[in-house]
Amino acid sequence: MILKGSEIARQIEKGQSPKAIDPLVITPLPDVKAIRESGSASVDIHLGTWFRTLRRARIPCMKTSQSESKTGGGQLFTTEHYVPFKESFYLHPRSFALGITLEWVRLPKNLAAVVTGKSSWGRRGLIIATATGVHPGFSGCLTLEITNLGEIPVEIKLGYPICQLFIHQVLGKEDDLADKSAFALRRKPIFGAAPTDAISSLLCPEEGK
Repeated sequence: MILKGSEIARQIEKGQSPKAIDPLVITPLPDVKAIRESGSASVDIHLGTWFRTLRRARIPCMKTSQSESKTGGGQLFTTEHYVPFKESFYLHPRSFALGITLEWVRLPKNLAAVVTGKSSWGRRGLIIATATGVHPGFSGCLTLEITNLGEIPVEIKLGYPICQLFIHQVLGKEDDLADKSAFALRRKPIFGAAPTDAISSLLCPEEGK
């Protein structure tokens, strides 16, 4: 069940109480009144100040097995950028960058979320193809996978709404488990761990032991 704006506003306000247990937190605090009166079922999330871009490297290819832990933070083929707030980041045609949200998001154990790009950016050729699922118990800034599919560079203003967060209830027994992803508790975008371990254990069970 996706939460409507009025319920999102109620959950955010409830989380502001010092007595709140396992609250929904979005900080900086969004305009709760605007969310309640919007009639929508999402909350806008804004672009932060850190980026990581791919760069030309003297390697034949980027192997699936290469992870940040093996490449010194991805420095072999990525570059980190800081852009001051309210300035612009320019993404050229057919270029890719990792961005980060301005907001720090904390989800309680009974809520999960989906991140989608705003259509106003999509119509300009900018695709915000995030790893869309945000698991219960996640806490941190959200990494954004940004691609320019258009034919001209796109100016992206820091602090502008870049995506929207759809929040929904999670069915099942609540427990003390929280999202322990390597992407949690981050304020900068990271290249991430290699995605092959689980696959190799399925294809070659002996290797997973």
